[in-house]
Amino acid sequence: MQITSKFTIAVHIITAIDYFKDSVKVTSSFLAGSVGANPVIVRNVMGNLKKAGIIEVSQGKSGIALSKKLDKITLFGIYKAVDCVNDEGLFHFHENPNPACPVGRNIHKALDEELHSIQDAMENQMRKITLADVVGKTRKEIRKEAK
Repeated sequence: MQITSKFTIAVHIITAIDYFKDSVKVTSSFLAGSVGANPVIVRNVMGNLKKAGIIEVSQGKSGIALSKKLDKITLFGIYKAVDCVNDEGLFHFHENPNPACPVGRNIHKALDEELHSIQDAMENQMRKITLADVVGKTRKEIRKEAK
């Protein structure tokens, strides 16, 4: 199962908000242009980020701004904010393994713990990476382009 593009869209949105905050009014239309996605999708993701307390949206001069410092926003926080994974988890197990088959009867017992371990490892790594890291790397790439 794949994590939806809402996750990378959210990271893109936050990075763009920080990058453009001093030069343009950041709006959902502006962000949709940067992301290259339908404005409705961008507004949906922004709604999740707002609900999670990561961004604030103002209809006035300021537009969209970050509610938290970049080093306080983790990839895990974004992942949870945009509901990338339901309560079942990252991996969706096939519905009806055959209980009359010895493999079908036991595959959950053999694989469930492993899949949970994989998801835990991924989520723990995501907790270590902040948007300050991502923004720093993005700015470095932009500077390399300018040379």
